Amino acid sequence: MSRKLLALLALGLVARGASAQDAATQGRCTTPDSIAVRGNKRVPMADVLAEAGLLPGTQLNYKAVQRAIRALYQTGQFQGVEVVCDLDDARNFAVLSLLVKERPLLAETDVQGVDRLSGRSVRDKIDLAYNKPLDASAVALAVHRIDSLYEKNGYFLARVSVDTQAIGDEAVKLTFRIDEGRRLAVSGVKVRGNEQLKAGEIVGTMKTRPEGFFFWRKGEFDDDNYAGDLAERIPQLYAKRGFIDFRVARDTLIIDRDRGKALVDIAVDEGPRYKVGEFEVTGNKHYSSEDLARFYPFGDQSRPVMSRVTDFLRRRTPTPKGIFDQAAWDDARQKIASAYATEGYIYANVRPVVERRVAPDSSHYVDLRWEVDERTPAVINRIEIFGNDYTQETCIRDQLVILPGQVFNQDALIRSWQSLGNLGFFETPIPPPDTRTANDQGDVDIVFRVKEKRTGNVNFGASMGQGTGVGGFIGLDQPNLFGQCKRGSLQWQFGRYINDFNLSYSDPRIRQSLISGTVSVYRSLQRYYIADLGRSLRTGAQLQFGVPLPRSPFTRVFLSYGLENVTFGTQGLLGGFRSDYGSKSLRSTLGASLTRDTRIDMPFPTAGAQYNIAANFNGGVLGGTSTFQRYTADASAYAPLGQVGGGRPGSQPIKFVAGLTARAGSVFGNTGPFFFSQEFALGGVQFGERLRGYEEFSISPTGYVTGTSTFNATRSSFGKAFFSTTAEVGMRVNQALYLAGFYDAGNVWRHPRDFDPTRLFRGAGISASTVTPLGPLGLDYAYGFDRLDANGRKKPKWQLHFRLGQLF
Repeated sequence: MSRKLLALLALGLVARGASAQDAATQGRCTTPDSIAVRGNKRVPMADVLAEAGLLPGTQLNYKAVQRAIRALYQTGQFQGVEVVCDLDDARNFAVLSLLVKERPLLAETDVQGVDRLSGRSVRDKIDLAYNKPLDASAVALAVHRIDSLYEKNGYFLARVSVDTQAIGDEAVKLTFRIDEGRRLAVSGVKVRGNEQLKAGEIVGTMKTRPEGFFFWRKGEFDDDNYAGDLAERIPQLYAKRGFIDFRVARDTLIIDRDRGKALVDIAVDEGPRYKVGEFEVTGNKHYSSEDLARFYPFGDQSRPVMSRVTDFLRRRTPTPKGIFDQAAWDDARQKIASAYATEGYIYANVRPVVERRVAPDSSHYVDLRWEVDERTPAVINRIEIFGNDYTQETCIRDQLVILPGQVFNQDALIRSWQSLGNLGFFETPIPPPDTRTANDQGDVDIVFRVKEKRTGNVNFGASMGQGTGVGGFIGLDQPNLFGQCKRGSLQWQFGRYINDFNLSYSDPRIRQSLISGTVSVYRSLQRYYIADLGRSLRTGAQLQFGVPLPRSPFTRVFLSYGLENVTFGTQGLLGGFRSDYGSKSLRSTLGASLTRDTRIDMPFPTAGAQYNIAANFNGGVLGGTSTFQRYTADASAYAPLGQVGGGRPGSQPIKFVAGLTARAGSVFGNTGPFFFSQEFALGGVQFGERLRGYEEFSISPTGYVTGTSTFNATRSSFGKAFFSTTAEVGMRVNQALYLAGFYDAGNVWRHPRDFDPTRLFRGAGISASTVTPLGPLGLDYAYGFDRLDANGRKKPKWQLHFRLGQLF
């Protein structure tokens, strides 16, 4: 038997002078008696023959053979195909054999060496089909995609190699080994063509900056930042300076792969600088031209202080007066649109028109115009709420300051959305409400979507100790009873030396009216001792009603009445208490208060304010054994400083906030046995008024008192007037965690007439607050500047405070 490759057949050539026997052999191969397949293990022979399309006994030519080879390669199953002819001279029988070499199956892939990028992002670029024949071109494409990913992130020096490991006879494992190298560092930025703006100012507005001397100025190149510099940041800088025809003529990135450096070369065409020309407003009816002119950014108004401070801190040169500022023009247009939306004109269109002209002296001007198409105001048709599986809809609607039938108001819609978040019943951030057209008249339907979360907590525990016996606690707090926004709370701590009981119930709308009510009863043993008196036991109850002020949904007036009895002792509750004031230990009190609360993002507010004014009248015609009046006031305000993140749907941004709080109070009359709860003590965070950096009760009307502690106070620690203030800068990580730096100051005086705001004790430090299933927890680490030692000498020091059950 002899074997002949069909090279001659494929070429269709016969060598000159070939013997008659060779010619006969070639003739037999062009008409084979049989067709066989060899080398296939995974692909059935029938499939190979079907793809090849060759039939025994038929005349073959080079085109048919080439077509068969091409068809087999196109199946993707083979990495080698040969066609040979086997002759059996004895039988004069020719067999055409297809010799194939199958591609291995891809069993698995692995990526090694990824450190600076996300492993998932690199693996996503491989995109090879498993348990399929391995295609070398697909592997090369995967390597190219990985290399492009690294280049996009500034790693132009990255190298990708692929190792193949056999798994059995038919499968392989691919390992992509990546040598990331260092990130491409920008050695310099060269700007050409700039005549009006300095290169330093242009580079300063870019995110692509050269490496510097300090370690944090790495100058790493990022492709996305570079694209943003060319398309947005540099043109915006020039447009802010009046060069609205500016363009980037050319940019080049010169890479030195040996040193891992890159030089950015940018050529710019600045164009002319435009001055502000004439201005007019057309089409306005609801707002007068004078009203809209207040938004015009190129008038004679002085620059805001905050704008000047920001430019100074960022070392930015302000736009000269009279020069057109594209950013200010766009911002003014947005403010007008918001003003119209606030009045219900959500379909109003304010078209800013900028017309260029050249004056006879060759100066370039822009004439500005706002073309206003007010259209008709939108009316709220329906308000729909979805996702409240437990909380009743009436409870949610009570938080809204918009109603069907009202003219749409953008500010009221935002305030309603924020109020829903303040409830604390739903997962935050709550998606912004949807506003959709309801009919041909332009009315709108508003849709709020919420997602319930678990509210309330139950906690309990027990302990036993020698000398103290059995003790424990039971706690229950539910701010959304029955899904009706009613609140119920039960706290009971019991033991040999403690037996505190507090029970309260609040209804925000009694019988669906606007009147709110709260009833509470308590029996509380203070944890601290008062020298010569021991510990105090207070037993009492209070009833309070509140109503909102007309046309002010965030302001409420409260009236309350309470009764309280107090005794003192040193031996706990089991028979050791006495009345050091005889039978004169009953307090009858009538209170009135005014509260306004516009804070948002509770429980850690990032904007808004809260104001409280309260007056309590005790004794006199009300009965009781002590006659005095107690007045308190506090105010807190919060302003957002910025935020990080929160761009993805459902994510919570980290918000930065500045806060300022002030509290003051005074008492007139004789408090009798109620001095410890009705007068004021300062120092620490657990009892009385807060002043961090000092022990509990250490600030007294006579000055700083040594020897006090969390469990020890003196009669002189309490005064009839106080003032305290706090300034803080905080970071709201999420709804359950808040970090801040703060500065406290305050003092307490024997009588209101002794008030002296120039003599305040000071403290500063850092704090962390969190909300847990057991309730609010907090830590404060503060430095008391005005602490004294036992000899009266200054001895400032740090103090650690632990807060339980209070956030601020």
